[in-house]
Amino acid sequence: MENNKIAVGLDIGTTKIVAMIGRKNEYGKIEVVGIGKAKSLGVKRGVVSNITQTIQSIQQAVDEAQGVSGLKIDEVVVGIAGQHIRSLHHSDYITRINADEVIDELDIENLVNQVHKLVMLPGEEIIHVLPQDFKVDSQGEIKEPIGMYGGRLEANFHVVVGQVSSIRNIGRCVKSAGLNLKDITLEPLASASAVLSQEEKEAGVALIDIGGGTTDLAIFKDGIIRHTAVIPFGGNVITDDIKEGCSIIEKQAELLKIKFGSAWPGENKETEIVSIPGLRGREPKEITLKNLSKIIHARVQEIIEHVYLEIKNYGHETSKGKLIAGIVLTGGGSQLKHLRQLVEYITGMDARIGYPNEHLAGDSDETLSSPAFATAVGLLMEGLEKGDRDQEVAEEALAEENQEQPVEEPKSKKKSFFEKFAEGLKDFLDNAE
Repeated sequence: MENNKIAVGLDIGTTKIVAMIGRKNEYGKIEVVGIGKAKSLGVKRGVVSNITQTIQSIQQAVDEAQGVSGLKIDEVVVGIAGQHIRSLHHSDYITRINADEVIDELDIENLVNQVHKLVMLPGEEIIHVLPQDFKVDSQGEIKEPIGMYGGRLEANFHVVVGQVSSIRNIGRCVKSAGLNLKDITLEPLASASAVLSQEEKEAGVALIDIGGGTTDLAIFKDGIIRHTAVIPFGGNVITDDIKEGCSIIEKQAELLKIKFGSAWPGENKETEIVSIPGLRGREPKEITLKNLSKIIHARVQEIIEHVYLEIKNYGHETSKGKLIAGIVLTGGGSQLKHLRQLVEYITGMDARIGYPNEHLAGDSDETLSSPAFATAVGLLMEGLEKGDRDQEVAEEALAEENQEQPVEEPKSKKKSFFEKFAEGLKDFLDNAE
């Protein structure tokens, strides 16, 4: 019985691939029983660019997690990000045949299905359709239209779109690594569930997840996700800039960034110097920390300004869209010294670093609450939630068989639009074999 209470999150990132196995303890907190990490070599900017290498890295991470936990992994929840993700706003309506009956789940489903028929650019597919607010006849700003009377049901939607081929490639890698795809979810949403509190989502908050290859943004307000964006650069471009600017190799640039890097050039004195060993018999290189932080500052500033532009596009400057809880920074890139101060300076908004420890059991390993694992923890949570939902549905089906009376009613909503998408993708992959 124990084993089906376990879920696995698989974060296929640009710098690392993480497999995280966990279960809920009696307090509803998450206990991580095994974690495996592998260097990600086949992913560029969040998109799989080398299938064979990605499969190897997934297997390596999964083997390590299995070794630590002593459990066998067969299905995983995977996140997708990457530069091909974009989002748009769309409103749609349906005219109900019978206005004398109250609006129910089915009407909302019909409306959502209608949005799914939107014509996208070639090669694109709708991943998420997220209703923002509804309008019944001419009454607007309704959060929950179920149970109301009305002939015309209208809604504003936040639609997330991605490239079919990129999503299929991820599915392909997971399957070829000998795993089943239990669910697939948008990475900014996963990170958000790991590091944001419900109060922040209500008050209005922007989550910025700075990964190696991409920077993901998710904006919440009134408890609903309002905007998502994936900006196609992250920590790796900072490393590249250091490599170019100081003429050193990548490994050294990465170490310099982590050990001495800062996003704020003001604090380093001209005299602070780091010496880097030269390559094979060459003279060592001397690099001033001031120069290092200037290079980092320039690139980080560009990333933040990109993100801030998205926050403005969402409508942060309007009184209705104000994000009271400000910004939460997470992901490996958020560990850069003085990044928080720079973000506050550029955006004029409050910022904090988001650690995914809110939902983890109290005795969890220190390393797990590093912002670098936010996405993996979020995917694991998603998997556990889905397990709970599946179990509820199964239990009800059982109860229904025993009682022969319809108990199923309220559960039809449990299947999110994304789950339907995931099921479609699974069918597709199974048929493509």
